[in-house]
Amino acid sequence: MYSSATVTGGTTKKPTAGRWGIVIAALLLQFSIGAVYAWSVFSSALQSPDAMGLTNPEASLPFTVTIGMIFIGSYIGGRIQDKKGPRPVALAGGTIYAFGCILASFALSHDNTQLWLLILGYGVISGFGLGLAYIVPIAMLQKWFPDKRGLITGLAVAGFGFGAVLTAPIAQWLIAMTPTEPNRAFLPLGIGYLVLALIGAAFFHNPPAGYAVPGWVPASTGRAHDSYKQFTEKEALRTPQWYFLAGILTLNVTVGIALVAQANSSAIDIAGYSIGGAAALVGVLALFNGGGRVFWAWVSGKTGRMTTFGLMLGLQGICLLVIPHASNAVLFFVLAAIVYLCFGGGFGTMPATAGDFFGVKHAGAIYGLMIIGWSLGGIIGSPIIAALIGADKDYTLGYTVMGIIALTSLIVPIITKMPRPKADALKPTAAYSTAEASKVVN
Repeated sequence: MYSSATVTGGTTKKPTAGRWGIVIAALLLQFSIGAVYAWSVFSSALQSPDAMGLTNPEASLPFTVTIGMIFIGSYIGGRIQDKKGPRPVALAGGTIYAFGCILASFALSHDNTQLWLLILGYGVISGFGLGLAYIVPIAMLQKWFPDKRGLITGLAVAGFGFGAVLTAPIAQWLIAMTPTEPNRAFLPLGIGYLVLALIGAAFFHNPPAGYAVPGWVPASTGRAHDSYKQFTEKEALRTPQWYFLAGILTLNVTVGIALVAQANSSAIDIAGYSIGGAAALVGVLALFNGGGRVFWAWVSGKTGRMTTFGLMLGLQGICLLVIPHASNAVLFFVLAAIVYLCFGGGFGTMPATAGDFFGVKHAGAIYGLMIIGWSLGGIIGSPIIAALIGADKDYTLGYTVMGIIALTSLIVPIITKMPRPKADALKPTAAYSTAEASKVVN
């Protein structure tokens, strides 16, 4: 798989298959775990009196727990990956995620007595596995593509955003086969997730020792610190910038996930979509979730990271204020698509931002810990919107509150600046070698 190639400092091995093959493998894994964003299809089905008959807050619980568990999995996965390499972490994460979904398929009671099993399987177990697997390709691909950090982190998480594109209509089709027991759909879905995850993760590995991108020299000034200091996890946590970035991610998730968690029922109740049409809409919106991760990551490389986050929060705020009044199906779709685009964009832009601020040598641990913002946003946003909408389906109150939160949040990216290491802390090098960040090749 490798051929000898001479680089600065000696002879090393250069992958002959090309680094883009690793990207394809990463997308397979992310596609499988990204199916979590099709939850609103299950949420609507579980609220049917013929199924579990759950209330809106009850139906949002499994999804909320899933998002809450992501941080635990990503933090542990990031630390293990930095020491043991990406493949074992990705294989374990994909397997655990699929197992949790399969376990959730056994919650078949026609009331809420087995809601705990759904929360345990889909929420706790799948959420942990999701976090464990999610962080791996982000940290790994930044080492393979130090020259394309914004683009590649967008691609690294795009598969996650696209995961619901096929899952939503397939899940709706499976649910329609047994509408009184919608959780049965998790069994075939879980098996499918397992296959995709194992195939993708099997190809994961860090760059070989001495790997360098031909002709690329990291900048010594500007955003990136590749040629200067590579922050450790503890050093990053001592800077206010780490907390600002985690706060931005939290706020972007909080407002975006409010619509993601309620998209299916909102489309039906506000814009008059049919049940099948709403499920298809959720799948199409997932395209914008995935596409936003690449689009905004690219934009951030042109306009600046903080300007980009300001644009995403501002657009979401305006759209969320208008959505409860969007009775026209086309207008509802446009507004929802913008929210999904910006929601996904936060995940595509933040890894590159963290890499700019703190370097990529310890990206697994630093960004893995920062994903607490994703979990906090899910824990805050999903239950709040469910409670505000309530049994009376007051979408105006729910989305207005979220819109105001988004617009108020603009202050955070405005005050966030690049950390400036002290002169005696700088460690200039000719070029950052991913050999420092890669202790294992396979």
